[in-house]
Amino acid sequence: MRRETPAAPYWLYLLECQGGAYYAGIAVDVEQRFFQHVFGLGAKFTRAWPPVRVLAARQYPDKGAALRAELQLKALPRAEKLAFFATADLTVCRAGSASS
Repeated sequence: MRRETPAAPYWLYLLECQGGAYYAGIAVDVEQRFFQHVFGLGAKFTRAWPPVRVLAARQYPDKGAALRAELQLKALPRAEKLAFFATADLTVCRAGSASS
């Protein structure tokens, strides 16, 4: 009998980039993804405006749920993006570290 391995949880994260811009994305490992962005291995946006720190992150049970949340977050005005993370299941990251 073959066992199904559970899907790895995904994280939705919000970065503050140089110039004060925000960048949102999803990843299995936020810390690793942050450093990929820092070293120019991430998205085009973060190559032009390198990230300064991780502002917030929230875990989702699977990639689909994280992608849906990312779309919701990106549809919000800038002033409401941090508030999106201000709920009971929030994990806040400080000083560029993705671990709590």
